[in-house]
Amino acid sequence: MQRRRFMELTAATGAGLAAGGLLPPGLAGAQDTRGPEEPAMDVRTYLCREARRITDGTLADFVDAATHARLLPAKRQQYREMMGLDHLWPGGERPPVPVHVTGTVQRNGYRIEKLHYESLPRLHVTANLYVPEPLAGPAPGVIYVCGHSEQQKVHYQAHPRRFAQLGFVCLIVETVQLGEVTGYHHGCYREGWWHWYSRGYTPAGVELLNAIRGLDLLQARPDVDGEHLGVTGISGGGATSWWLAAGDERIKVAAPVCGTAALASHINDRTIDGHCDCMWWTNTYLWDLPDVGALIAPRPLMIASADHDGIFTIESIREVHERLAKLYATLGVPENLVLVETPGEHSYHERSRTAIFSWFLKHLQGRDVPPAEVGDIDDSPAAQEPFETLQVYVSGPPADNITATIQDELIPLAGAPEVADADELLRVRHGLVDTLREHTFRAFPVTPCDKEVRTEFEFSDGASRGCRFSFAPEEGWRLTGRLVVHQDAVTPAPTAVILRSPGEERSASEALSWQLGAWSLKSLIETRGTGETGYDEALQWHLRRAAAWCGRTLAGMRVYDVLRALQVLRGMPEVANDAIALVARGEMAAVALYAALLDGGVAGLVLQDPPATQNAASQPDGRGPAIEMLNCLRHTDLPYVAGLLWPTAISIVGDCPATYDWARELYGRLGAPGRFEVLAALSDASP
Repeated sequence: MQRRRFMELTAATGAGLAAGGLLPPGLAGAQDTRGPEEPAMDVRTYLCREARRITDGTLADFVDAATHARLLPAKRQQYREMMGLDHLWPGGERPPVPVHVTGTVQRNGYRIEKLHYESLPRLHVTANLYVPEPLAGPAPGVIYVCGHSEQQKVHYQAHPRRFAQLGFVCLIVETVQLGEVTGYHHGCYREGWWHWYSRGYTPAGVELLNAIRGLDLLQARPDVDGEHLGVTGISGGGATSWWLAAGDERIKVAAPVCGTAALASHINDRTIDGHCDCMWWTNTYLWDLPDVGALIAPRPLMIASADHDGIFTIESIREVHERLAKLYATLGVPENLVLVETPGEHSYHERSRTAIFSWFLKHLQGRDVPPAEVGDIDDSPAAQEPFETLQVYVSGPPADNITATIQDELIPLAGAPEVADADELLRVRHGLVDTLREHTFRAFPVTPCDKEVRTEFEFSDGASRGCRFSFAPEEGWRLTGRLVVHQDAVTPAPTAVILRSPGEERSASEALSWQLGAWSLKSLIETRGTGETGYDEALQWHLRRAAAWCGRTLAGMRVYDVLRALQVLRGMPEVANDAIALVARGEMAAVALYAALLDGGVAGLVLQDPPATQNAASQPDGRGPAIEMLNCLRHTDLPYVAGLLWPTAISIVGDCPATYDWARELYGRLGAPGRFEVLAALSDASP
C-alpha cells in the first residue's frame, strides 16, 4: 500500500478510525511518528472531562417556567427509570402498605411506635414512628431517612424526637444496608457485583421506593396531615432526601444534609471513591444533581452541608446551589432555595439542625420561629434510648424477608425473545438496536468527531505489507492500529479484525493473528484502555464506578471504538466491506457481539472463551473482565445478541457456554446462510 494512495483514500472518503494490526517480526523496532505535541488521552482524564461536561450542561432544558412545567412529567419518568422503579405500579395506584407494629414506648409528650412495613411484598423496612401527645388533630408528617450508621434509628433518634416535640409525626426509616436486617448497598463498591450496572440496579432506587412507601404509611394515618409532608436526613439520608423529594410530589419541603455534590467533583476530586453505591442513580440520561433538584423545584429546598466535608467538597456544594438558584429565580421563588453552610467535617451542626427545624415549622406548620429560638436536639446520653428499647424485631426478623436479595429481584430481566422466522428476527433486532442506543449507549457522541486518520508508518517484509495508522474515535482521543496484507492476497479480501484485550501479554494478539491462516488480510484494533491507552489494573475499580456515574461503561466505550474502526476499514480498498469478521477473546467477545449488532454489517464473529452472561458477579477489587453495559440486561444478554445476529457466521472457539444453546438452536432452525459452529482451535476458523 503506497503512502500517497492511503492518504488520498482517507481524505476522499473521510474514513477515520483505526484498525490495529500485526507487527511483522522484522519490524519490532519501528517507531511511532506521533509528535510530542499530541499527548495521548487516558480513560480517567476522559471521564473527568465528560463529568465536567455533564455538570456544565445541567438544567439546560429549563429555559423558562413554562418549559419547566411542560417537561417535568417526562423528566420524572426518566428519573424513575434511572432509579429502576419505572416498571412498578404502571397504572399509578399502589396498594395499601402492610404495617406490622411490634411495640409501643410511652414517653412524656410523645410515644414511639416500633414497626416494620412492606414497601413491596416481603421487602420489610424497619422504622420507629414518633407521635406527639396529645394531638388536637392531624399533624404534619416528616420522614427522617438515616445515614450509614450501624444502629441507625438508635444513632439518629434525637432528630425524630425533636420533631415530635415540635408537633410533627416523624417516621425514622432504616436503610437496607444497616439496621436490624442488613442488605447490600455496597454491591459494586465492595462485593464485585458490577453486573448491577447491566441490570440497571442502584440501591438508591430501593431507598427511594422504601421512602415513598413510608409516605404512604404516614398519609394513611388519621393522626397525620397528609398534605403537609417533609423529608430530611444526613449523609446517605441526605442523598435519599434528594431522591424522595424529586420522586414524590407529596413532599412539600426537603432538607438534605451532607449529601450534595456535583458529578464533576465526584470524578475530578475522586470523592466517588468514598461513596456508597446508593449515592447515585443509573445515569442513563446523563444527569447531574441539579437535574434531580429541578424535579423538586419550586418546592422549598434547604441544602445544609459542612465546609470541610471530605466526600462532599464545599466548592461543589456551592456549585449545585448556584445552578439551582438560577432555576428557582426563573420560577419566581428564589426564597424557596436556601444553602446553610456549617463549620467542620461531615456532620451535623447546631446551625444546620435549628435551621431545618425552623424551615419545617415555616413550610409545614405555617409558624415563623427563628432558628435561634426553635431549640436544638438533646443528644445527652441520659436522653437516649438503648437499642433494646427501639428494637423492632423483638421476636426475630420475618422469615420471608427479601431485604438481602432485593438487588436480584427488583429489576425484571429480559428473557430470550420469541423469533418464529427471519422476518420476525429482523423486527426484533431492529427494535433492540433502537432500545440499546437509547438506554445503554446513549453516551455515544450525537455528532461524531472528525476521525483524522493518519498513516504513522508503512512496512513490508517480503511476506506481507501494510501500515500502522491512528485515528480519533472521539474528541481528544487517538488510537492506533495496523493493517497487514499477505503478499499473495487478492484484494479486496475478507478481513479478520482482531480486538486487543485489556492487559494482555506482550504480542498476545499478534501471536493470535498467526493462527488465523485462512485470512490473507488482518487488522488489529486497540480500543480505549488497551494497548497504548492501557492503564494499571489497580485503577479499574475507580474507572468502572466513575464511568457508570458518567452514563457509560468501559465495555460500552470500546463498542463505540469498534464501530468507528469498522467505518475506517470499509474505506480501505484492500478490505472487502461485506466480508469483515471480528475476532475477540474473553471480555472483548462481549464488545464484539454488541458492536456487530449495532453495526449491522459484520459478516462473521470468531469468539474465544466468550462470557456466558452479563448477569454475573466479578472481582471485588474491580480487576479482571469488565463487561457491564448500562441497563443491557433489562433488554437482552450476550447469548440473545448472538442469536439475533443471524445470518452472521459465528464461530465459538473452545468451550461454548450452555447459555448459548438458544442462539445455536435459533441458527439451526433458521438455517442457511447462517452458520453457528464450535471449533477446537482458532486455526480452524475461516471466512
